[in-house]
Amino acid sequence: MAAAGGGWAAVCEKFRTARTLSTVESRKDPETEPYRSKYSARALLQEVKQLLSAAEEGGEARLLAVRRAVLEYELGVNHTDTEELSAGEEHLQRCTQLLEPHRLSPDCVSLYIQAQNNLGILWSLRDEIKTAQTYLESAEALYNQYMKEDGNPPLDPSEHFMAEEEKITDQERSKRFEKAYTHTLYYLAQVYQHLEMIEKAAQYCHTTLKRQLEYCGYNPVEWALNAATLSQYYLSKQCFMEARHCLAAASVIFSQAGQVPSAEDNETEQDQQDLRQRKAEIARCWIKYCLNLLQSARKLLEDNIGELDPDRQLELKAQRKKEEDEKEKGRKKAVLFGTSDICDSVLAIEEKVSSVYPLDFQEAREIFLVGQNYVLEAKEFFQVDGYVTDHIEIVQDHSALFKVLAFFEEDYERRCKMHKRRLDMLESIYVDLNPQYYLLISRQLQFELADTYYEMMDLKIAIGNRLEELDSHTIKKINSLAQLAIKYYELFLDSLRNPDRVFPEQLEEDVLRPAMVAKFHIARLYGKLITSDSKKQLENMQTSLEYYMFLVDYCEKYPDAVRAVETELELSKEMVGLLPTRMERLRAKLCPFI
Repeated sequence: MAAAGGGWAAVCEKFRTARTLSTVESRKDPETEPYRSKYSARALLQEVKQLLSAAEEGGEARLLAVRRAVLEYELGVNHTDTEELSAGEEHLQRCTQLLEPHRLSPDCVSLYIQAQNNLGILWSLRDEIKTAQTYLESAEALYNQYMKEDGNPPLDPSEHFMAEEEKITDQERSKRFEKAYTHTLYYLAQVYQHLEMIEKAAQYCHTTLKRQLEYCGYNPVEWALNAATLSQYYLSKQCFMEARHCLAAASVIFSQAGQVPSAEDNETEQDQQDLRQRKAEIARCWIKYCLNLLQSARKLLEDNIGELDPDRQLELKAQRKKEEDEKEKGRKKAVLFGTSDICDSVLAIEEKVSSVYPLDFQEAREIFLVGQNYVLEAKEFFQVDGYVTDHIEIVQDHSALFKVLAFFEEDYERRCKMHKRRLDMLESIYVDLNPQYYLLISRQLQFELADTYYEMMDLKIAIGNRLEELDSHTIKKINSLAQLAIKYYELFLDSLRNPDRVFPEQLEEDVLRPAMVAKFHIARLYGKLITSDSKKQLENMQTSLEYYMFLVDYCEKYPDAVRAVETELELSKEMVGLLPTRMERLRAKLCPFI
């Protein structure tokens, strides 16, 4: 038998060389021959296969079957890597057929699971996600069954081509087996994501991340990005403690990226650039965390006109005091990542930002400041030159942070200052934006600028109402803010016109509500303009009426639009009823003898 004496050592050496060609040398292949080493490895594997066949008569059938299965597995992976999927599938199927009767034994289980994993990958590459799911779930079930029935560290597939004295330790076997299972969970997370089983995908992603830390099998940058992405899922579920934990862990693990030398250890400028980009992407996830936490708190605290409800605030503070302790203890256990030294670093970051709803200005400001620091960090990389869209989105988030912080501020003058900061940052990017290339962003900015001016005007009116009488400076300020709000709402509405400057007969679904709100706000703004000239006042009322009429007429013509603007429509109908009478009275005052 070829396995006897020096013959077997030569076979093992061939096998080892093939593995090295596949995993190490192939990385250095030139672009003109990307699979050179893979093809050389394949030729060696075929030679080993022939040597095994020659030895078959004299050998032990079971042992040979397992060795042949290892070769079929390696050939299957090799063909998949070189994009020859049908051949890859054939080899992997042969591998599982050879192992089927013994798949639960310690010398076969790891190989069988890895073959199932690779069949899962192969079917994913063909976009046959359901088939991939079947293979991966079968690998998961086999792991669980083996751990339940046996549980001893199984042989690593490579050991079938090693001399007895080269065999690896139980500890290493266990590590490799667990790594293969971690891959199963990792691919399953992606499969569930594809199938839009979002909750299950998140659960598997979390388990994968946890296991990668436990068994030290991860790339710090990739791990950190996956953890930051997972935090966004938890945000969507309002699980702020879990989201914060994922982000804190992402920041800690990412910081290892600079310390861990890469395989070749000759980092290029491009590698450094990639690292800076990933760091900025994690910062953006932190911004979303702070923004979501503040906005969710606002929803809890606001009354029916969007102001902070003090009774609700007291009630929530009392409730929080009671719940806080037991909740933190109970949930922490379920989500912790990593070993104790990692946990300490994660905890240090977590302590810098709350994960409970802020219930007053001071608490909100602390979260706002953390968010603002991450805005500065993200903008360092995503600059206007080269990253227009990203940069603008970050500025919009910064503006949104100010907007939600203003909600917690009781002093109207200070609230105005916060909105002024928003206007400054938004106008400075809007001015340089070409609407021809960035129509959608341009519309968003027009609408947000209009809304901010609108909000400031309301605040100035509220401040003015506290005065004995309105002074000319306040009147000027109110009118100026109202006119700027009108200007930006009109710019937004103009952007909906066709090339012949005609406003659409029927509005598209995605712009229906913003367009109707813009019309409604313009109507209200004309009603707020302060003038001592009755003629001018009459003109403003007429314009206001026309905008209110637009809403009423549009909803009569297209009843489907009603649910998008119920509140605005109700108020518009009311104004359409009231304004003509008011205008009549004003006309009568102007010309008493008519």
